[in-house]
Amino acid sequence: MPELPEVETIVRDLKKEVVGKTFSDIWVESTKIVKDYKRFKNELLFKKILDIKRRGKNILFFLSSGKILLIHQKLTGHLLFGKWKRKNNKWVCDIEGPLKEDPMNSFLRLILFFKEGCQLALSDLRKFAIVEILTNDELQKKLNSLGFEPLSKNFTFEIFKNAIYKKREKKIKEVLLDQKIIAGIGNIYSNEILWDAKINPFKKVEVLKIEELKRIYNSMKKILKLAIKLRGESFFTYRTIYGQKGEFDKARKVYKRSEETCFRCGNVIKKIKLNQRSTYFCPTCQL
Repeated sequence: MPELPEVETIVRDLKKEVVGKTFSDIWVESTKIVKDYKRFKNELLFKKILDIKRRGKNILFFLSSGKILLIHQKLTGHLLFGKWKRKNNKWVCDIEGPLKEDPMNSFLRLILFFKEGCQLALSDLRKFAIVEILTNDELQKKLNSLGFEPLSKNFTFEIFKNAIYKKREKKIKEVLLDQKIIAGIGNIYSNEILWDAKINPFKKVEVLKIEELKRIYNSMKKILKLAIKLRGESFFTYRTIYGQKGEFDKARKVYKRSEETCFRCGNVIKKIKLNQRSTYFCPTCQL
């Protein structure tokens, strides 16, 4: 699933490409993506995008009508910016390069057309993405349970410490994955953060020392910022809006590296399930 760095990369690119543009048409593959097609189309047509923001893993398009288009890409979805034409009952990209050539960009479930001539498409292998139009009150209610934004300037160490300690009986990786505590971190970056901080993911919060919490806090900021700079991780299906892979893979230290050598101490990386999630760590230098 695209995590905070991937979603933030998409939002930053979309702000450059589609803010100020007006919707002119819509195509959807099925009601699995948009349940009430007629209402959705009426709510979207001829509305201008005023701003785009991220909250957790949600992409929020603020419309001239006062409503918000929310897209959550879920497990395998990603948004693409380009031009497509219908040929032989199939959408074909007009732009040469990864948008057209990478198979992961070919599972089009939704296309939003702009009067300016370009399009925004949703490619989603598994069809789990959520697309809906909400009022501001509906949006607040939907996102009300989300935790702190980890890269916010207001998210100080003290706030982090107090938030983490609310789940003191839980294992630290479980808490990092809890969207009600911290919004946006998933399995990839929780593994990378704890490796960088030299903390065992199975360690309970209640036994963590202040110095260890500070290492986790600093590593969280460091890893997420680095991943955004490298435009995300494309180990699976994620691509940027231009259809390109992110480059975080060259910085990946522990995720999906079981039985490989630890870059820090030279010992073997292990994989153990934690709440059905594969957890990667070095048992030698993550204490």
